[in-house]
Parts: sequence; structure tokens; C-alpha cells
Amino acid sequence: MSHRWERARRSGRLVTGLLVTGLALAACTGPAAEPKATAPAAAPVESGPLKVSVITHGTAGDAFWNVVKNGAEQAGKDLGVQVEYTADGDPGAQAKLIDNAVAQQTGGLVVSMANPEALRPSIEAAVRAGIPVITINSGEDKSAEYGALTHVGQNESIAGVEAGKKFKDLGKKKLLCVVHEAGNVGQAQRCDGAKTGFAGAVQMLQVDITNPTDAESRIRGAVQTDPAIDAVLTLNSQVAARAVSAIKSVGSRAQVGTFDLNSDVVAAIKSGDVVFAVDQQQYEQGYLPVEFLKLYRDNANVVGGGKPVLTGPDLVDKSTVDQVGQYVQRGTR
Repeated sequence: MSHRWERARRSGRLVTGLLVTGLALAACTGPAAEPKATAPAAAPVESGPLKVSVITHGTAGDAFWNVVKNGAEQAGKDLGVQVEYTADGDPGAQAKLIDNAVAQQTGGLVVSMANPEALRPSIEAAVRAGIPVITINSGEDKSAEYGALTHVGQNESIAGVEAGKKFKDLGKKKLLCVVHEAGNVGQAQRCDGAKTGFAGAVQMLQVDITNPTDAESRIRGAVQTDPAIDAVLTLNSQVAARAVSAIKSVGSRAQVGTFDLNSDVVAAIKSGDVVFAVDQQQYEQGYLPVEFLKLYRDNANVVGGGKPVLTGPDLVDKSTVDQVGQYVQRGTR
């Protein structure tokens, strides 16, 4: 055998050995291994505290929204999340608050949508910027369309139906439904639901929550002008107190039911001046979205399965007011 053939033979052995070794290594650890089906990768975990901006349409001094704020801030303390709460009852001003939060690169948005169309551009801009959004309280039917992860709140139509049924069961014949925020889709849904549940005569009355004296005057005028009104449904706990005062001042036989709780409503239920309150447990509307956004950031969890997370309705009357009232006093109901 020639020296040339011997060198070629040895070279061939070396190449073969290297190929075998390389293939063996590739089969164990390399990208050439047969891929296996796996679940989609979770979103990467970011370091540092999460910042959540809670932006609502609440008005200054509104006890309802103070409870929402309490829930959001307590969630922040419990979960190590930085929570910033702001509110403005004007839809244009609320949209600007959302835009500012996006510009400051907030880690998550919680937004109430009393006027969904006015907020749509701002919310969709947040989603395009990669900021997760959860809607609360109002605008449930537009939440998914605008790109929110989920909606947390009470279904207003269902709640309205329950309120209407309660008055029907009490034997009432004519209902006055008092709307205190013009253009609020949730309030329109409450009154429409009440019409369905009541199955009797229903009259609408528009008042302005920012002018309590005028609101009381309008309610007084309505029940005085039409003595057939024997039930008044208010959509806010503060308006409920005004309705009670208005009814008493003219000797009307109408009874008051309301949405939402505060200490005055608790006292009024105990005294019989208010027959029931529809509690949507708004503390949860503040607390849960902060928790959901942290779960999404840390573990790519989405809650609800494409459906809203309902916090109500829960009807509070004389049978349950003592138990619930203690939590109203501490600002969590």
C-alpha cells in the first residue's frame, strides 16, 4: 500500500470520527434534535415594581369612588405594586389623563368607561403601545373591542332588572328612575333594566350630581306633580339621601331604592327610609384589576376567559344591612 493511500485512509477515519461525534452531540443537546410540542412561552418576567395607573370618571368627594380608590391602593400595598389614582368626570379630561399615563410609560392601566367613545382613541393608543388595560365599572360591552384584557364590574342591565323586580315584589305601580350623569351608558342600562324587571310604568328624571340642591328640588317636583309615583330608584348613594329628603318634604308615599352604599344609606335602610340598595362591591373594582395586572406581568395570566368578572349585584336590605354596614364604615363596601 502506498504512503499516499495510507494518508487518505487515516484522514477518512478522522473525518468519519468527527462526524459521528458531532452527530451524537447534536442528538443530545443541539438544535438538530427532533422538536417536541410545547405550550406557548410565557411573557418574560420584568424586574422592578409594577406601576399601575387607575383613571376613573369619579367626581370629587363621591363616596363610591373613594371606595374604589381604597381597593386599588390596598392592592398596591398587599402586592408591592405602585398605584396612582386619578379621576375626572369630564370625558375629554379623562382621556388626557390616560394619554399622560401612556406617555409616562405606565406598566398597566385601569380605566372606567362611562363614555366609551370619548375614551376609545386613548385606550387603543395604550394597547398599541404595549400597555395592558383592564376596564372597570362602565363600558363592559366595549371593553374587548378596544383591546382590554378583561372588564371588572357589575352588569348594569342585570342589576337594573333585579332592582325593578324588587319594587314589583313590593307591590309598586309607578317607578321614577333618577339619572345623575348625562351620557353615562351604565346609568341608561340600569334604568332600562329596571323597566324590564318592574314591568310597569317607569318615568325617567335627569338631575345633576354636582348640584345636590337642584337634584333634590327636581325629585321633589316630580313626586309632587305625579302622586301616582310610589317608587323612586336612584343610581347613586348621595342622590338617594336627596330623594328621601324630597319625598318627606311633600308627604309622598313613594319608597326609595338605590344603587350603591354609603353610611347614610346604611342608616336609611335601618330606619326604613330606603328599602334596599344594589351593592356592586366597588372595592373589588379597585382591588382586583391591580392583582390581575400583576399576574399578567409576572405570569402571563388573563382572567375571565373572554367574559367580564362580575362584582355584583348584591341587594342589601334590613336582613343584611347590619353585617354589611360595618364594612361601609371602614371604607371597603
